[in-house]
Formats: sequence, structure tokens, C-alpha cells
Amino acid sequence: MGFLHELYGNGAVQPTNKTRQHMPKSEHTQQRPHETIQTLDELARLIKIWGQEMGFQQVGITDTDLSSEETQLKEWLKKGYQGDMNWLAEHGNKRSRPNELLPDTQRVISVRLDYLPADTDQIKILKSSEHAFVSRYALGRDYHKLMRKRLSQLAQRIETAAKKLPEEILSTSNITQRAFVDSAPVMERPLAAKAGLGWVGKHTLLLNSEAGSWFFLGEIYTSLPLPIDKNDQENQCGDCQACLKVCPTDAFPRPYELDARRCISYLTIENKGVIPVEFREAMGNRVFGCDDCQAICPWNKFAQFSQEDDFQPRHSLDRVKLVELFKWNEAQFLKNTEGSAIRRIGHEGWLRNLAVGLGNAPTTNATISALEDKLNHPSALVQEHVQWALKQHENPNRRRKRKIKAPTHHSG
Repeated sequence: MGFLHELYGNGAVQPTNKTRQHMPKSEHTQQRPHETIQTLDELARLIKIWGQEMGFQQVGITDTDLSSEETQLKEWLKKGYQGDMNWLAEHGNKRSRPNELLPDTQRVISVRLDYLPADTDQIKILKSSEHAFVSRYALGRDYHKLMRKRLSQLAQRIETAAKKLPEEILSTSNITQRAFVDSAPVMERPLAAKAGLGWVGKHTLLLNSEAGSWFFLGEIYTSLPLPIDKNDQENQCGDCQACLKVCPTDAFPRPYELDARRCISYLTIENKGVIPVEFREAMGNRVFGCDDCQAICPWNKFAQFSQEDDFQPRHSLDRVKLVELFKWNEAQFLKNTEGSAIRRIGHEGWLRNLAVGLGNAPTTNATISALEDKLNHPSALVQEHVQWALKQHENPNRRRKRKIKAPTHHSG
């Protein structure tokens, strides 16, 4: 039946609701044009309504205390699990102390936005070794600009409303706010959990009991002393270890801890150099990121498909063959990845990843020919991975290592 079939059964956990309204309805959405907001409680209620009107599926508010997460972050960094992502250790304590990043910050407004496109047959593609698997979040346009624009508009609306509060409620008109979407040292998952958007799962991603994990997060830091939301999303992972067991490269030393150096998302995106040989067979056809730990999670049966046009697949990236992508020259790559998260790895990184995918693909004339065409590529990095791929095809009957184990479960 095959390794993936054993893990997933007849398929990964699939969302059950394929039609979701873009903006949740509420009896409170009709605010009178000149209605005066009298309290911070009322402002907090309206912030959530405005956020939903802008397309966010959920909005929560929390304080800035991340003291326990700060300790965990330092321990994680000490183990070296960040790999070459040195920026995670920069900026001192600004990542875990919001008011040091943005002075006067008292609250964090956290939002989530569903991104999973419908009908992308992700497990079918993952099992088809001649096709390229691209992480679901990267199939459409880059989410950063879309979310940052909406968050900035929300922040402006909040500031305009707050300045009309009675003086005894807000004694100053000097309001400090800033929107973030992966653009600064922000601990978005712990903040989102504190704001009631979910809990951090064993795979270190945020989970929501009504929405799974297929969503983006964004934040607004604000100096407004807004009321704080209670987190009703208790950790519901229980004894389940599906996400830990399914990882092809055994990247989880223990529950709730990721060794990024072994993670396929890190290896294909953040890693700018050679992909270590030990991981190449286990990568399979995953050429940009990896979604295995999300696809297997039982909570994702509650995930909602995104209605955002920008998140729908472009250039057939949800079902295109490796050979076709490998033939893109740099000009084609830049054109086809305009406005896409894929562009950040560059054409060289793209070819490197695809060469590994082709090394794991079935041995065909088309595959061999495509690889041989790149043997003299100007990049030594591309050449090395192409040579490895061709070496794999010297044994057409080879059996790929679909899963590997970490030695002594990586002490760092």
C-alpha cells in the first residue's frame, strides 16, 4: 500500500466545510455612522467586528507578558535548533518583550486568516513522485502585503475611534500602534494563544478547535489599555503524536520542540547552502516547504477553505510536474513567482530543491534529460545537486528512504 498510505489511510485529514462566507455575519455589525464609543470594552468589541469585516476569521486581545516563553526561546537557541536563522537570536529581548520593540505597548491585537485553497489534492500530489509538492501557503500570492494592508487599515480605524473616547476613559490622544506580519521580532504564536486564537500544538504550530492550523497570523501592537480576552482554547493534543511520527526527517526532538536544522521547510527555504545528503531522499518531491505535520493532524478536519482569491494556486503549482518547473530559466522564474513567497529562495535555490525532487522521481528519459541539461549550470550549488540526482538514477530499481531517524535524538 505504500508508506504514505499507511500513515494517512485513504488520505490526510481534510476540512469538512468547503464553503465559508468571507465575512462572518453579526447582529452588531451595523454601527451607526456617528455613534460615539464610550468605553474601552465597547471599542474592543468593535475591533473584533471590524476585523471580521476585513476578512479575518478571528481577532483576540492580550497583554504583553511573555516571560515564560522568553525562557523557552533562550533554551531553544542555546541548543542551536535555529540553524542558520541567526536573526532569531538578534534584537536582544525585543522578541519576547513587546514594549521594548514598540515603546508604550500595553496590548497585542492578534488576528488569524485562513489560507488553505480548496481541492488541491495535496496527498495525491505528495504520493505522485513526478509532481512537485509546494507548501499550501505558497501556492498563491504572498500573504504579507495583503495582511499588512488590512492590519494597518484596522489600526487606523482603531486610532480614529479611540481619540473620540471620553477624557476620563483615555486621558491622552497620543496613541502608539504598529502592525506586524512576520516583519519584525514578534512571538506571534504565543501571543495568539494568549489572545484566545488557539493553543500551540506538539508540532509548534497554533491549533484552533474550530479551524485547525491552516491560517496566517498577524498582530497590532497598541498603547491602548484594552480589555484582555480569556483563552478558552485549552491544549487538546492529548496523547496524539501523529504530527511527530509523520515527520519524514524526524525534526521533533520531543513534543512542542522543533529542530529546524532537520525540518524540510528550513532545508528548502531558509537554508541557502547545500542540502545535507542525509535528508535528500526523505525530502521526496517536497520542493518548497512541507505540510506533513499539518496534513496528518486530526484537528484539521475542522479547517476552513480560504475564500481569498490571492491564496488560490497560480501557474498550476498545486499539480505541476517537477520537470516542467526545472525548465524555468531565471527570467521565467522571476515572472512566475512575482508576488509569491517562492521568489525569496531565488532561482538557484529553486533549481537546487527541484534537482533533489528529480533525484527522487521515477527514472524516465525526460527526467534524465532535464537533469543533464543543467550539469553545466553556472552555479556550483545547482551542479552538485544535479550530480547527486543523476547518481540516484544509475539504479532505477532503488528504494528511496522515505523516513529517517535522528541520531540519539539530537542533543543540539
